[in-house]
Amino acid sequence: MPSKLTSIELHGLEGFLVEIEVDRRSGRPKFLIVGLPDAAVQEAKERVTSAVKNSGFDFPRSVVIVSLAPADLKKMGPRYDLPIALGVISMMGKIKKELFKKTVIIGELALDGTVRPINGILSSVEFAKSQGFKRIILPSKNAEEAAMIPEIQIIPVKNLWDTVMFLKGKLDVPIISPVKIQPSKKTVVDMEMIKGQAQAKRALEIAAAGSHNILLYGSPGAGKTLMARALSGILPSMTLNEMLEVSKVYSVAGLLPKDKPLITERPFRPVHHTASGMSIVGGGNMPGPGEISLAHRGVLFMDEIAEFPKNVLEVLRQPMEDRVITVSRVRGTYTYPCQFTMVAAMNPCPCGYRNVENAKQECTCSAVEVQRYEKRLSGPLLDRMDMFININPVEHSKLMNMEKGESSASIRKRTEKARIIQTKRFSESTITCNSEMENVQIEKFCKLDKKSNNLLATAMSQMNLSARGYFRIQKLARTIADLEGLTEITSAHIAEALQYRSKLF
Repeated sequence: MPSKLTSIELHGLEGFLVEIEVDRRSGRPKFLIVGLPDAAVQEAKERVTSAVKNSGFDFPRSVVIVSLAPADLKKMGPRYDLPIALGVISMMGKIKKELFKKTVIIGELALDGTVRPINGILSSVEFAKSQGFKRIILPSKNAEEAAMIPEIQIIPVKNLWDTVMFLKGKLDVPIISPVKIQPSKKTVVDMEMIKGQAQAKRALEIAAAGSHNILLYGSPGAGKTLMARALSGILPSMTLNEMLEVSKVYSVAGLLPKDKPLITERPFRPVHHTASGMSIVGGGNMPGPGEISLAHRGVLFMDEIAEFPKNVLEVLRQPMEDRVITVSRVRGTYTYPCQFTMVAAMNPCPCGYRNVENAKQECTCSAVEVQRYEKRLSGPLLDRMDMFININPVEHSKLMNMEKGESSASIRKRTEKARIIQTKRFSESTITCNSEMENVQIEKFCKLDKKSNNLLATAMSQMNLSARGYFRIQKLARTIADLEGLTEITSAHIAEALQYRSKLF
């Protein structure tokens, strides 16, 4: 009878159970793996053979057949090494087959039998738990990460020999307890160091509180990049669920820090204007998450956004609206989350000095050059921005002023209070902040009085707002009210939201 074990295949963040059957038949020694294995799985034959022998076990001198079921599901990566090796050893009668029941096994093998860590452990353990498995055997270096998923036994192993001894009951493995995680409050650029720019600071506070998209528009050296980086210091702390969401993406991408099992601070992903569309939305031979997914629950910063190729910018339209990205390639279709705050910065023209107050030089751009430059940002993309902020150079007298402004820590307290209000408001739904509201939630939570309705109706006609812009203003006003701790939206909140919505070109 062939030995049967269970492992997990990941396509993006989505898990699939894989049943591994190992059998043998008479004939000249040969090792076969069937079931749509990729090159990395095929190479497991060499790793498994050496690991089994170097761990002190006999390898059968016959035809060994490994079947990975379902046969029509593509199997990728080295995660099947450990279960295949255990299947071979079990087939030889060294391990009882019933010991594999309700157990998932994952791990890559070195030639000496050492079990190496793999990517995507968080998603794998979470999927194993959802399928009713009681325990999972995995590399010891992945143990802390795996322990963040409760109510499933984590069995960390260092090598193939230890794994066999554990299954035989001759070796105890350490009990892995979840590490106590505290949200990080790292501040790269403190708001108190930014001189002037009161309106921009206020806009960033609103953006942080409700996860609203913002476009910073101004001349070179006015402070656009500095303020964008200061935004990370006023973002609300992450909840445990948000940490798990983000960490699953980073685990699949192989970017999870080795010294901590979870991402504890909101991502801040600056994207250079030479980046390709694939690197931004995700893809590749084995489709992985792109920058928009790595910025999940954090900030995607696109400096000099008008320098990006137009076709690259247009790929952002769908994920900015749907908050998920589906990457379709020959090897399959993968879906990744991408709920991010877009922060973009741009100059008013190619040289950067058109219609700039206190500018030190004259604009040298022709009208055609300016028009071509502005058209790189399409109307649909601009319509997905919540706020447009004009940033002028700060006067010398303000720059020389030694008095500090309000600190990032102080502003963060307000954004966190506003986010707590939003979390309670949406506790019965899957959304977490105001920017994610759909029309149903807007109708329920953004009720306007007569004065506010009249003001918004007037603005709709005078500012030529689209339907999307109409609803975005209400969401923005809802966040402004939350920052003040008010349950009702007033005309003052609508007026401030409209102030940020005026397009600059």
